[in-house]
Amino acid sequence: MERLRDTVAREVGALGEIPGMADLVAAWPTAVGKEIARHAWPARLARDGTLHVAAADSAWAYELTQLGPTLLERLGPLAPKRLKFAPGLIPESDLGDARAELSRPAEPNPEARRQAAEFASPIADEELRELVARAAAASLARAAAGRAF
Repeated sequence: MERLRDTVAREVGALGEIPGMADLVAAWPTAVGKEIARHAWPARLARDGTLHVAAADSAWAYELTQLGPTLLERLGPLAPKRLKFAPGLIPESDLGDARAELSRPAEPNPEARRQAAEFASPIADEELRELVARAAAASLARAAAGRAF
């Protein structure tokens, strides 16, 4: 499997040298952290000094826009003049294993199942009670795993 940095360098090279872009791309995962790097990646550096960053979806774009000043600070001397986040394509990388892990549903533990059953216990309809208990257990498992979805 080809390393992401090699892929980016090749693609950037094909477009012609963009001063500072290769350094920004190389520094991005370390500067912003693995979690943000999984969901946002530098797409292009505009002539006005704005770094356009592809985000996994509009929610990530919004959240990262709020974090813009902090991210610029983390990029230090490599920081562009501005950051602009928008939904877009994020390159596949060796972070794919982490993405796959996040896409698997969190498995409820026995305590989450107990709490969910207790929560659903007042529901008279057995089938509905079971469905609500399963949904509540899944929600508790996601919360325990630190996932919003």
